[in-house]
Amino acid sequence: MRLDGKVAIVTGSSLGIGKAIAVALAREGAAVTVNYRSHPEEGQEAVEEIQNAGGRAIAVQADVSRPEDVKNLVGRTVEEFGRLDIMVNNAGIEEKHPFVDTPFEVWERVISVNLTGVWLGCQEAARQMIPQGDGGRIINISSVHEDLPMPTNASYCAAKGGVMMLMRTIAVELAEHDITVNNIAPGAIETPINQNLKEHPEQMNELLAEIPLGRIGQPEEVAGLAVYLASDDASYSTGSTFYVDGGMMRQSGSL
Repeated sequence: MRLDGKVAIVTGSSLGIGKAIAVALAREGAAVTVNYRSHPEEGQEAVEEIQNAGGRAIAVQADVSRPEDVKNLVGRTVEEFGRLDIMVNNAGIEEKHPFVDTPFEVWERVISVNLTGVWLGCQEAARQMIPQGDGGRIINISSVHEDLPMPTNASYCAAKGGVMMLMRTIAVELAEHDITVNNIAPGAIETPINQNLKEHPEQMNELLAEIPLGRIGQPEEVAGLAVYLASDDASYSTGSTFYVDGGMMRQSGSL
């Protein structure tokens, strides 16, 4: 197993892509902290899935936009497992509005979770990893929309663009500590957030027309890349975005 002896945190990991990543990291030997914000039962379900497969996991509540919550998330992990090697900043929200009609509170909410939350996760992880003295892995789950416009989603796109430059900047700064920092940028992935597409076949067909591989991706396909970036196999990869999008970035117009 590629991650034996490692300890990981995955934010927003009670459902969807985050849960798939938590399960995949545990399958490769990592002890994992599952993070949830509002639904402890979902966090516990993810923990039980990991434990039933022979892995180690705990669930910790945290709102990633709150500094004290992120400090506690890292602190509880270290208290339970003794260290932190892998930080996956996955938690995110999305709320679409035409730009001129976007309420200021929506902008603040999306930025606070999708950008400030990643900044806090990276900072607290680095603060723990540096004194450990043996490097680490920071992986941010970004989006194709860190580089691809999406009308009616300006707040989300701005946050993801910020995550891109945050990653590039701190990858250089943290390299001297052997801490790598990379983004994974999913395209259209089958998760609870986009289940409504199944009820609107015309929208689904428009989306599939933008994807050269002609299908929606699965959370496990994102998780496989996260395992790679968390492993020693990726020790020379830092400061990059890795797309998991079925080719969307090479063909798409503005979604």
